[in-house]
Amino acid sequence: MRKIGLIGGISWVSTVDYYRFINTGVNEKLGGLNFAECMIYSFNYADIKKNNDANDWDKTLAMITEASLHMKNAGAEAIVLCANTMHLIADKLQLAIGIPVIHIAEATATEIEKKQVTKVGLLGTKFTMERDFFTSKLEEKNIEVIIPEEDDRAFIHYTIFEELGRGLLLEESRQRYISIINTLVEKGAGGIILGCTEIPLLIKQEDVSVPVFDTAMIHSRAAVEFMIGE
Repeated sequence: MRKIGLIGGISWVSTVDYYRFINTGVNEKLGGLNFAECMIYSFNYADIKKNNDANDWDKTLAMITEASLHMKNAGAEAIVLCANTMHLIADKLQLAIGIPVIHIAEATATEIEKKQVTKVGLLGTKFTMERDFFTSKLEEKNIEVIIPEEDDRAFIHYTIFEELGRGLLLEESRQRYISIINTLVEKGAGGIILGCTEIPLLIKQEDVSVPVFDTAMIHSRAAVEFMIGE
């Protein structure tokens, strides 16, 4: 089994899910008492968010690179960034560390392609929705992406950091998410990407009339495939 390094704490809430999904996935493939051989470097998210709010992605890249190199030196053969937004630096990180960074958007694009969905709605932080580091991976597979209106993007961004990232799940927020999703479906989205690893804590497939793509789950499966050589 290949060893992987998980960059966590971004946020810790979804890092818990990654650890569970990856261990469960390895066990489903290999059975018995086989579980994931992995390492976790968990950041204080306040430090990361301060950089991101200041648009200082170079400082974030330096922090993530240092952590990844520690894990590489300890035997990690690939890195998993346990958050969508952090993939803004994924390509630069991979160049800096010399081992694969398993990309969440590439894994998600592959899953959408399998479902033969050609137009999707994307929910996530403002960085994920508005920049091209995620959408470009989908467009390479001819998948059209639509995003919510500006007020709805601001609401989603706020709840990710001030509610979901703290483990706070509010029914009124869930209802607004559903309303935003329904608007995207009305605009032609044949699937919805839960493009922040905390959103699946609030929104489930049964809340949505079209296929939901849980990026944390999809990303974790890609990590498992790497680990066991599929």
